[in-house]
Order: sequence, then C-alpha cells, then structure tokens
Amino acid sequence: MYKQSLLKNKLTDERPWMKYYPEQFQHIDIPHCSLNHYLKQSSRSLDNPVIDYYGNVLTWNDIFTKVNIVAKALKKLGCKENDRIPVFLQSVPEFILILLAAEKIGAAVVCRDGLAEENTEAVKQTNCHILFAHDYLSKEEEELYYKDTNLKHIIKVSPYNMANKHKIPSYIVENIESKYPKEVACNLSNLTWEEFEALGKSYDGEYKVSYNPSRPVFCAYTSGSTGPSKQVIHSSANIVGIIHQTAYFTSTIQIRLNWLMTCLPPALVAVTVAMILTPIASNQLLILDPFCPVEDLDLELMRHKPNCWPLIPQFIDVLVNSKRIPEDFSLEYLYCIGSGAEALNNKQIRTMQKFLKNHKCNSFFSVGYGMSEGGSAFTMPCEAKPIEGCCCGMPMPATTLGIFDSKTNEEVDAGELGEICKHGPGIMLSYQDEESTHKVLQCHEDGKIWMHTGDYGYMTEDGALYVMGRGLPERVTGGYLFAVPMENKICDIEGINDAFFVVADDVENEGYYVPYLYLVLEDGVRLEEVQAKINNALEPHERPVKTTIIDKRPFFHFKTNRRGLASEIVAMQRT
Repeated sequence: MYKQSLLKNKLTDERPWMKYYPEQFQHIDIPHCSLNHYLKQSSRSLDNPVIDYYGNVLTWNDIFTKVNIVAKALKKLGCKENDRIPVFLQSVPEFILILLAAEKIGAAVVCRDGLAEENTEAVKQTNCHILFAHDYLSKEEEELYYKDTNLKHIIKVSPYNMANKHKIPSYIVENIESKYPKEVACNLSNLTWEEFEALGKSYDGEYKVSYNPSRPVFCAYTSGSTGPSKQVIHSSANIVGIIHQTAYFTSTIQIRLNWLMTCLPPALVAVTVAMILTPIASNQLLILDPFCPVEDLDLELMRHKPNCWPLIPQFIDVLVNSKRIPEDFSLEYLYCIGSGAEALNNKQIRTMQKFLKNHKCNSFFSVGYGMSEGGSAFTMPCEAKPIEGCCCGMPMPATTLGIFDSKTNEEVDAGELGEICKHGPGIMLSYQDEESTHKVLQCHEDGKIWMHTGDYGYMTEDGALYVMGRGLPERVTGGYLFAVPMENKICDIEGINDAFFVVADDVENEGYYVPYLYLVLEDGVRLEEVQAKINNALEPHERPVKTTIIDKRPFFHFKTNRRGLASEIVAMQRT
C-alpha cells in the first residue's frame, strides 16, 4: 500500500512542500505576542465591522472597549493572575470578550461542552468561584455546580444579549427557546451579563498584568470521539502561531471577505482558533450564527451568502440532502470552502464537489488536518494534489510535519508508513497531567520537541501528507485496519449510497481489532447484491465480521459516531 522510496534525505530537513508556496511565504516570522496585541496590530481600522451577531455589528472599537470592561469586572469579582475561569458558552461575542479579558488579567478560560457531571468536574478542578453559562442553564445543573464546587457566582448570558432579536429568523428563535427548561437557574448569587458589566464600569483599580504570551490563556477538552477526553492547555503564543500562518495568506487577498461560523462550540480548539480568531485576525467579517439548528444550515447558507464557510461532514450531509436549495441557486459567492473534524472518504468528497459544481461554485473544495493538541490546523490545501485517497494537503508554511517510527523516533523515508509528528508553532503547553504530556511531547535526537499525534500516515517525496487513521489497529490474522482507506475501496460500488467502517476491540483476542461495516444502500438494493463486490475489493483481513444496513450515517459531536458504535459492539459481545 505504501511505496518504499529510495529517497534518503530527511523530509523534515528539506521541507519540499515549500516549493508550492509563493516566495513571500518562504520565511514567515511568527510574532511572540499576546492575542490582544496581535489583534490590535491586525485591525486596519478601529471603525471596521468585525463581528455580525444576528444583526448587531461590532467594530474593533466596540470590542476593545468591552474587553477592558470585562477585564475590570473579572478583577472586581476577585479573579487574579493564573486563575482558570470556566466558560460554558456557545460561539457568542461574549465568549471572545471573556477570552481576551482573561488574557489581560493573566488568567485563562476553561471550556467544556460535555454532560453536566463532566462540566461540574471541570469547574471543580479550576477551583474558581465564578462561572459563565447561558441563561437557559437548568436549576438542576445550577444546584449541581453550587453543591460540588467553590462557585459563588454564575454569570448568565442570554443568547439575545448582544443580538438584534428582531433580525433573528423564526427557526433560530424557536431553537433558542427550546433550550429553556421548565425551571431555569435562579440562585440569588447569579448575575446577569448587564450586572456583570456594571461591575467593570464601576471598577477603577489596576487590572492589567505584565506581558507574557507564554502564559496559559485557553484550556479546552478534546471531543472524546477517538478516546477519553483530555484538557489541552494553550498560551497566546500558541494561538498566534496558528492564526498568523493563515492570516499571512489571507492578507494577500485584496477584497474583504465574510466568514460564516455556525453551530460549533468554542469548547473545541479548532473552533476558537481556526474559525473565530483566524477570520477576525485576517480582516474578515465574522458572522456568528451559533444557534442555527443543524438541520437548517441550508437556509443560513442561502441567507448569509458567505464567502468562507468551514464545514464538517455532518454539515455536508445536510447540504447535499437538502430539498430546500433550488437547483438553480448559485453558490458563486463562496470563495473558500473546506472540511475538517474528521477524514472524508472519496465518495463524500466527490458528492460535495458535485454539489458545489451544480450550484456554480468556482472554488475548489478542500480538506484539512490537525488536532487540539497542535492548535487545530496543521495543513493547507495544495491545488497540485488531489484530495482523494486521504491526502490532506501540505504542512502550513511555518510548520514542519514528519513521519517517524513510533518505537525509535527515527524519521522514515518518503512513502513509508509511520506516526505523524509535528514541530513548530501551535503545539500545546501541556495536558493537565504530566504523564500524558510526556507521551505526546517528546524531545528527539535533533534536540527539537516533536508532538506525537497518534495518527499514522505517510508523506510523498514532494511533501504531501496522507493520513491513514488513528493508531495501528491490527487484526489477529495480520494486517492493519484503517477505516477511511477501507471505505475508499468500496464506496464507489454500484448500489452503495454511503459506507463507513467501525474498528472495534476484538474481545476474544486482547490487543487486536475487528472491522464492522455500516452501509446506506440505494433504494431497492439488497445487501446480497453488493456483498461479493465488497469482499473482492477488500484485502482478506479488511473484510467485515458483520455488515449492518442503516438509513443514514449517525453523528456524535459533529463526527461520525464510530466510538459510540464501537462501544455498543463490544458491550454486545461481552454479554
């Protein structure tokens, strides 16, 4: 599968992918500065609109003024340097203000989008006495927070607080209203956002701390889609290291673009860094639309007509199956459209490309690769390389990716399978626990710190990255089980509308795995009609132990719910 190359020079030294970048990208200096400083330097005019939140537009002047008020309010409530402040909000403007304000006082925000018990544990670990949450927080959750943590105040933020409610479509208002339980949080210690801001406006003490871009500023939990959720800790320098590489590219664009950010929570590093901070640092207008129901994304695409829109597989599924987008509706306004979160198989890619072409979109569809521990984005699209076959483009201009033998930490040759490792800007400071951190952040013989992703793949001689999957799941009979490459072998079989694999633990052979296949068949097609073709397309060790027919692909945290299905499979095997 993976061609052994005769090339002996190390790709990490030669960085051959740089030949695809223009001359001005060959040597990018990453500024070592705070987020506030970087954004101020990036703002071309303080009067420029920066954020459009349901009809209410904020300029840089508005943002910087409000950030100072929020920073003062945090100090008034007793927050101090090195504190961890839990923030459980959707992608609303208040989240951005709190993040930048926390940096000013030397604190960090802690975000999590989990179950009430998981969120409570996150609050408990911060030892903080304040929490930001939406005002649809239930009384039950509120009691849990106050009972099991050191909280003294919950600052409740209304989804309508910074919006022009009259400009919010009815289907979004209905979605917001559906979030309110019968009994909402009502503790007398709670504060509204207006009351919180009033504290800042009345505070006249010192609130800024000494300049330190290496201090923790953003802590978020991994989604848990491929393993136990872990808290990832990032500094301002980490974040600036990622957004500067993208902002450097977009700064060459002569027109001002708008960027649609829909229903993804800032608790995901990729959302905060790549989808919120990067657009505003790139002189783009960020349209925040966090309360749009997933099933109504087609309506928002037509309403906002964005130039840029980050997609994930679940969003693509909604669009290509939409019955509301007219056949002659033009998407020519899309300047940039790409997908992340998880790998797409070839059929998913072609389906989206066909959808865009049918709607007169002239931009090419791209995919990206990255993870929370590395600050989100690792790669950029490379027009010279087709994105099918698990190709994720090329490393970002100031980033070095390498393929290493995970046992010896020696770099392997081009075309050879190994663990994907990253060196360069954006690497996390640490996890919460030291042992896990040392497993991921390792010093190699070259004296550099490399981040081990746990993902396996290979690079071509010209630096294109191909990602096979997480770990080296092996079947007891021999052979690796990489889900997406296996899907690519069968997804174009006639009669198959969609296909994905779940690689589950082999309960009879500890340390080994077995593949399960899930199919969405075209109308009128039976499994017996495609089973032989599937087996012929796969290697013997890749053939599924069971094939299940389903109506549609299931999602969890916006990704294909492989982990949930794998857990169900193992549980059934053990009963």
